[in-house]
Amino acid sequence: MGMSGFSIVLLVIQIIAAIAIICLVLLQHGKGADMGAAFGSGSAGSLFGSSGSANFLSRMTSTAVTIFFVATLALTYIGFKTTGGSGSVFDNPQTPPAAVPAAVTTTPADEAPAATTTQPNPESTPTQGVNQIPAN
Repeated sequence: MGMSGFSIVLLVIQIIAAIAIICLVLLQHGKGADMGAAFGSGSAGSLFGSSGSANFLSRMTSTAVTIFFVATLALTYIGFKTTGGSGSVFDNPQTPPAAVPAAVTTTPADEAPAATTTQPNPESTPTQGVNQIPAN
């Protein structure tokens, strides 16, 4: 599935708008911050004034949200048109492939070797090792 150049541009715009929404929402003060400005918490002398930043940030947030939703709807429309757009996954059900049991075959390599009795080589086994306590 290849993406056209226009859908890539829309995807980049959507990501930038999403990051802008996150930043703008984090920059805004809650409703309780207005009470602090009335008692001189310092936000009254801000760049936009005591209430100017709230209006500016809320307008910027609504603009970013609008851009985000338009890009999302456009990407959905493009995806619908390029895939042929079935209305639902239930309109065209696909049956799963039948389970095929694995064939069980035995080869000479799979068979266990014949049991043989081996005697330890007395020359290779030490009678007294380093960690052994010598018998008195």
